[in-house]
Amino acid sequence: MSQHSHVQRMSRMMLKTLRDDPADAETASHKLLVRAGYVRRSSAGVWTWLPLGKRVLENVARVVREEMDAIGGQEVLLPALLPRELYETTGRAEEYGDLLFSLQDRKGVDYVLGPTHEELFAQVVKDQCSSYKDLPVILYQIQIKYRDEARPRSGVLRGREFHMKDSYSFDTSDEGLAAAYGLHREAYRRIFERLGFDYRIVSAVSGAMGGSASEEFLAPAAAGEDTYVQCPSCGFAANTEALTTTVAPSPADVHPPVEELDTPDTPTIETLAAHLDVPASATLKNLLVKVDGEITAVGVPGDREVDLGKLAEHLAPAQVEVVTAEDFAGRPDLVRGYVGPQGMAGKAFRYLADPRVAPGTSWVTGANKPDSHARNVVCGRDFEVDQYLDVVVVEPGDPCPRCGAGIELDRAIEIGHIFQLGRKYADAFELDVLGQNGKPVRVTMGSYGIGVSRAVAALAEQTHDELGLCWPREVAPADVHIVAAGKAKQTELALELAEKLGAAGVRVLVDDRASVSPGVKFTDAELIGVPQILVAGRRAGEGVVELKDRRTGEREELPVDEALARLTAAG
Repeated sequence: MSQHSHVQRMSRMMLKTLRDDPADAETASHKLLVRAGYVRRSSAGVWTWLPLGKRVLENVARVVREEMDAIGGQEVLLPALLPRELYETTGRAEEYGDLLFSLQDRKGVDYVLGPTHEELFAQVVKDQCSSYKDLPVILYQIQIKYRDEARPRSGVLRGREFHMKDSYSFDTSDEGLAAAYGLHREAYRRIFERLGFDYRIVSAVSGAMGGSASEEFLAPAAAGEDTYVQCPSCGFAANTEALTTTVAPSPADVHPPVEELDTPDTPTIETLAAHLDVPASATLKNLLVKVDGEITAVGVPGDREVDLGKLAEHLAPAQVEVVTAEDFAGRPDLVRGYVGPQGMAGKAFRYLADPRVAPGTSWVTGANKPDSHARNVVCGRDFEVDQYLDVVVVEPGDPCPRCGAGIELDRAIEIGHIFQLGRKYADAFELDVLGQNGKPVRVTMGSYGIGVSRAVAALAEQTHDELGLCWPREVAPADVHIVAAGKAKQTELALELAEKLGAAGVRVLVDDRASVSPGVKFTDAELIGVPQILVAGRRAGEGVVELKDRRTGEREELPVDEALARLTAAG
């Protein structure tokens, strides 16, 4: 048999499947991609893509390329090794911090391994485009990125080295940016639908990327590290970090004056609520943190917890830390367990608060004395809030910001993110073009990312079953997996079928391994997860084969010619 380019023979392939899960694997994708021979761990957070895995990776990249080209994107390839000064110019060296892989060359010049490429793309356009006539332009690349994750985990879902498509739009107006953003949004919808994802588009925060408008594409999965909210009534969806809460102010003069209470041994919300026989929601919790070393208080209702991740996102690039006993020792005016904002906010500390601490709301809170609390402490009358931030941990049943119905929470994997960056990077590098009136115009940018390698793992998470992987056809390493379940006659038929299907353009993986039992071959076929399994088995001599749908498990016996016709038509 001649080896057709569409045919992969397992007898000649570097492929080793495993019966047992890797000891360190927690997620389904980590377990199955390793067991099925798609990837192998090279070091912490760094993975080798083996032949089957590389085919799936390239299939994802192909779909991404096709849809990016369809909106006028032009593919380039920028270096991964970048001068650190680019990231210092935009402030992102500090924002990324330890996530940046940093190194020096032999001359002592500082470099980083690129986590994203906004800075260098801005420089490329500055070099190549000088007039408004050169814009708009969309540039993209598919390249390896690097982030020094402290705890890389979940296999290729969160690694230190990962494949990513990042694209960038350059326009002379905000209207042009909005149009490019819309083009990418629709292209992403087509990409994820072609790849076979169940996905959600949610409002998001921009984080270290900067910019204004931002949306994430999330693939719901138990292994997801992102929590998002969705409203069953109106369809609203957002990352929890982007969820906003609005509380209408109420009159402050309807409340009695502040009353100080003797509350011994009540340094916690639980002990205070029990002592006064009030619900925790009536109390005001004041969490003290350090923001770039400065003591700051964060006020939230007593029955809610502060989401330190959201707080850090809001205050980035400032560093946020919870205060320690040593910090209290240096500030005798701060009474641990009995801190209140009255008389202190804006003086002893900057006071941040959740929107639920609205003007006119009345609280029981610390009296800034040991074993003492105060009742009827009213926001706007007895203390002022320096800045409102949505910082509480979101809970199921919280009101939808659009319609007021109770929201639901779910876990998901981020597979894409789009940003309207605006002029942050153009300002940093003075990226201007000559406008129609002959005067310089500052360029505005968009940034759009898809995790290509992460998409492979996310698809595995969403589509696997108890038997193994179960790939959508668009990304599968082959269209049909032929199993020779027997001896010479079955193998001869399997290879003949593979050759005919390959010649018709059908991608074939054929298990012609002579020393492997039919049972192991069947198990491997289920584990590897090609959409169709064609078995040359006991009735091979009669010209009858079995065709099985990997996803549904449906199987039927067919004459060889009918099986070939059906598979060729599907291909």
